[in-house]
Amino acid sequence: MDLQEYVDQFDSMTCIMSVEKKPNGYGKMCIEVGNKAYIDSFKKNNDNLVDMPFGNKFVPGQEYTKYIPKDLNFEHFIYSSAILKKPMHAYIHPERFDVWFNIFSLPLDFEDPFKCYCTYTQEISTELNTDSLQSLSAKTTADVLKTCIKLRSTKNFLKTMDEVIADIRNISKANYCCIMLTDFKAHKCSLLSENAAPEIGRHTLLDYLNEDFINYAKSWLDIINGSTCLIIKDEKEIEDIKVRSPHWYESIKSAGIHRIALFPLRHNDETIGFIWASNFAPEETDHIKETLELSTYFIASEIANYKLLQRLETLSSTDLLTGVKNRNAMNNRVIQIASGRERKPMSYGIIFADLNSLKTVNDKIGHNAGDKLLVDAAEILKTTFSKSDIYRAGGDEFLIIDMETPKDVLSSKVETLQKKSDDPNNISFAIGFYYEENGGDIRAAMHEADSRMYEDKKAFYDRHPECRNR
Repeated sequence: MDLQEYVDQFDSMTCIMSVEKKPNGYGKMCIEVGNKAYIDSFKKNNDNLVDMPFGNKFVPGQEYTKYIPKDLNFEHFIYSSAILKKPMHAYIHPERFDVWFNIFSLPLDFEDPFKCYCTYTQEISTELNTDSLQSLSAKTTADVLKTCIKLRSTKNFLKTMDEVIADIRNISKANYCCIMLTDFKAHKCSLLSENAAPEIGRHTLLDYLNEDFINYAKSWLDIINGSTCLIIKDEKEIEDIKVRSPHWYESIKSAGIHRIALFPLRHNDETIGFIWASNFAPEETDHIKETLELSTYFIASEIANYKLLQRLETLSSTDLLTGVKNRNAMNNRVIQIASGRERKPMSYGIIFADLNSLKTVNDKIGHNAGDKLLVDAAEILKTTFSKSDIYRAGGDEFLIIDMETPKDVLSSKVETLQKKSDDPNNISFAIGFYYEENGGDIRAAMHEADSRMYEDKKAFYDRHPECRNR
């Protein structure tokens, strides 16, 4: 984990604290890294609400006592989060500062034999914020901490989000709750997780998600208008929606919704989604508001981190030129299957497709033309084997693994590929197809398909001797 990259995802003043492990407690506590907002707090200027003591310049990896006096309460707070793995929250007014601190800490699962780590986030205000004090009620704290613990301890993000959204529905006593992700730049939205009360039967946002739904989401931002949420409790407030967003109003009425709690998920000054609860219990309105105002902070951060990991995984497993999976993904998949970590069926198909004449195109016309040839060839493979896993195994070689399609159907697809790619002056594949029907080793199946591909390549050159130097 890149600690600096992780902490830079937070909008508020945030740093990563480390605590030295000791047999009978803990040792040094250091501030390992900080985001820009946190580092700026060490600079004495008129924009800061508070100046750190001594005016020291921030240096990563220093003990916290370099910047503030030793504080046992602070140490207990950090120790509980980093060592005991507890999400922590406090709203405090230290005597040495003329400001209020709203502070949060989450344990980090970072492998280090000598230290434990946690985030430390602080928000500063010059006046007492009674809403922040209310958020410390036992009921709210218990619900928020429950969400944080699940988010920080999960090894299955999607399953945990299903649990979190079910918890939120139960907290709000709503008949339906969901997390919807938004990408306003790409003009699209998607469903991350949802939970419906059993008594309302099948109910899913997927029935309503279409190309126009993102426009509803844009209207939500206009209606919320910089506030923390939108809560509609009665018919009068729903009628107000009719004026401000008539199309959304029609959608609400058609879905039988008469109460809505809508909370934007914000990260790095961007709305990345919404939490939606419909037909909640009106007596729970205040609790819903104070709980979700705090919970959405953590949920949005975890979603942003998940999306970042997805992008990194895509970059590490996708061939950026053709859009199919790359050799690294292929090797990992084969290892998973061969080792038994992925269950394979008794029968499956392996296809090698080697693009003829790529070297000649590169040498005579240029690599741009060669790249286009590869892209066009990959598109043919994706169209022909739309439900199969396609990998770029090498420069001009592709591999298709199919664990579901029956032999006769897959054989027909191979014949289709042969017809689509039989132009020696354009796209021409040498193809090797092997169908394993007895649950054999995938590496042996790949070897057989590879041998057949080379036989097909030899036959191609026998038919087109003028292409032999290709």
